Amino acid sequence: MTTEEDSRRLAELGYKQELARTWSGFSNFAISFSIISILAGCFTTFGQAWNNGGPIAISWGWPLISVFILIIGFCMSELVSAYPTAGGIYWWAAKLGKPIHGWFTGWLNLIGLIAVTASVDYGCATFLNITINRLTGGAWEGTLPQAFLLFVIVLALHALINIYSHRLISLLQNVSVWWHVAGATIVVAILIFAPDDHQSLGFVFGGTNNNSGFGAGSDGLPFWLYVLPLGFLLTQYTITGFDACAHVSEETQGAAKSAARGLWQSIFYSAIGGWILLLSFLFAATNVDALNEQGGFVGAIFETALSSPLATAIFAISTVGQFFCGMSCVTSMSRMTYAFARDGAIPGWRLWSRVDRNRTPVNAILGGCVTAALITLPALYAPPGLTTPVAFYAVVSIAVIGLYLAFLIPIWLRLRMGDAFTPGPWTLGRKYKALCWIACVEIVIVSIYFIMPFSPEGVPGNPDFTWTSVNYAPIAVGVVLIGIALWWVLSARHWFTGPRRTIDEVPVP
Repeated sequence: MTTEEDSRRLAELGYKQELARTWSGFSNFAISFSIISILAGCFTTFGQAWNNGGPIAISWGWPLISVFILIIGFCMSELVSAYPTAGGIYWWAAKLGKPIHGWFTGWLNLIGLIAVTASVDYGCATFLNITINRLTGGAWEGTLPQAFLLFVIVLALHALINIYSHRLISLLQNVSVWWHVAGATIVVAILIFAPDDHQSLGFVFGGTNNNSGFGAGSDGLPFWLYVLPLGFLLTQYTITGFDACAHVSEETQGAAKSAARGLWQSIFYSAIGGWILLLSFLFAATNVDALNEQGGFVGAIFETALSSPLATAIFAISTVGQFFCGMSCVTSMSRMTYAFARDGAIPGWRLWSRVDRNRTPVNAILGGCVTAALITLPALYAPPGLTTPVAFYAVVSIAVIGLYLAFLIPIWLRLRMGDAFTPGPWTLGRKYKALCWIACVEIVIVSIYFIMPFSPEGVPGNPDFTWTSVNYAPIAVGVVLIGIALWWVLSARHWFTGPRRTIDEVPVP
């Protein structure tokens, strides 16, 4: 498909070509692959799975949940092929349903993208904090306030790169893919050949662990029905953000095919690479006591199984990968903000939908990054005995819930539309019914689990209750949902009509 054909299809959907269409199909795949980032999620949320299930939550949980996420990806690939617009998920919901569907989908998607940007950049800052501490021999103490300072610096750098290096973004996405492939390969090789001992197959594929505080151990119903599913947050969080393929589709050549292909392939290859990487972690986790003492922090594996230089090298490889990931998150988040504002849904929409002379949505980039910094402020504090603030996992939960609920609405609407749906060149055919139902059920289940407390200290009424242990994801998501619902009922339903056409005539080929 030529650039002219892409622009014509965009015009049929109601928009003129404002963003520069310079991205290749590989670059489209690369942004989602970078946002999924096995060098980010597999490292930063390893402790969530270790503490809630242990090895089985990782060795079996990762491939199991990956299959469900791939099914979600297939459903979304069909939609992006039919509607390749920067608004992506929000646009699909409004097109397949009514303005109210677009309204809720857009806000959930925007919340999720801002939260995933915050969580990825905070994770990057955490690993950078550790890396600097190791390189300086402890002169840089690596405290939580220092981690937050680095987080703000990383976030600012990502904003500047996205604003001033527009032409380099697609190139950097491509570089990011190879960094992730090469980096993960090096990490796996180090963990295979450097340690003196490795764990057994029985431990990796049959071991359990319960550091959550819920239940008496790892052999009762509370463990299998509540604790273990909490560990699946590792997979569900790592393999997300793949909607970026849709958000940059207006900048992608041959988007109706390449964006659809890039979306599901980014999930598939990340699932395989991530599983291999995580298995290498588990086989190298020979000092279980040290890992438990550090709250399941993956760095305990490297520090106990490797020499100091090799451990530092792994921290550095992951930090750079997470930096690439955060850069991609800002790109995706800003495109969604731009598209949603273009249709008048965000207060001050003229400001957020403005592009500069380089055709870059500068204000959308700045607004999203500032908001990401604000929602991460609670990460300045951590409960006694924990190195990772509960606030980090709360932001992770907000990202997962916001994004996957946003995915749910258009998938359900496509299922409801049935044969009346007009597919693009990439389609599921008759298999759409089974796949859409599976996707919807899985999203509902995980969204319920990830608003639950992560520890007894986070349960109101518990004698040991403390606010620093509270999973504030349900509070944040609930407040926003109530807010946008009231906004809809009291005001938006009178003026929000969904996507606004910015072009009246479709160019004649």
